[in-house]
Amino acid sequence: MSHQVKLTTSGFSRLGGMAAIGFAAMITLGNVIMVPAGMPLTGAEAGEVTEFFSTQGTAVGIGSALAPGAWILATLFGAGAFVALRRSEHGRGEAWSLLGLAGLVLQNVTFAGVVAIRLALTSTAPHDPSATAGLWALHDAVFTLNGTFLALALLGLSVGGLRTGLTRPWHTCLGLLAAVLQFSSATLAHWVIDNGGAMGLLGLVGWLLWVVWIVGYGITLIRRNPIVPVRRFTHDRTSAAPA
Repeated sequence: MSHQVKLTTSGFSRLGGMAAIGFAAMITLGNVIMVPAGMPLTGAEAGEVTEFFSTQGTAVGIGSALAPGAWILATLFGAGAFVALRRSEHGRGEAWSLLGLAGLVLQNVTFAGVVAIRLALTSTAPHDPSATAGLWALHDAVFTLNGTFLALALLGLSVGGLRTGLTRPWHTCLGLLAAVLQFSSATLAHWVIDNGGAMGLLGLVGWLLWVVWIVGYGITLIRRNPIVPVRRFTHDRTSAAPA
């Protein structure tokens, strides 16, 4: 007797869904800690930057401590979404989910640079104003350009989700709107950094929509109907004929 067990992807996809919600919670918590502490906005003056990083090292430290876990959760989410979408995409010769996963990995790498610069600023701010100014300029540039990779993740997983029937049209529209805002902010990085103000709202609104989108995607993956495992049994039957 032989057994053929059809393995399902629903378990890993649900893990990815839980990771998405965990990621959203961690990045929100990081901002809840940093923003009330006085985290400078993009394009802030050198004096404000120096003051914050000289006196709020603990807030920066806590925010950076949350980051590695958030990056792992983001990657798990991307992998879970990829697993949920790949079979349907493969039949059509598409790779939207792979595009989305690549965007998440790239944004993790880019934001690791942002966090590293913030940690460096806590060391330079009390002692070297010139180095602080240079690091903050680099921080603003990398932080703003990161919108490119967020847009890539939003585009790939939104279109892939819609075309495979995993996500609903409103959710896809939300993701595409967030992608447009994030990409616009990255494209206009020079002016966003120089002027801030209304132009800085592009990235902020895009980020808020991104958080709502990823929570919605996580819930979708968790609720995804599992494929019931199928067991096939083959019985070898032999009959003996009387002599």
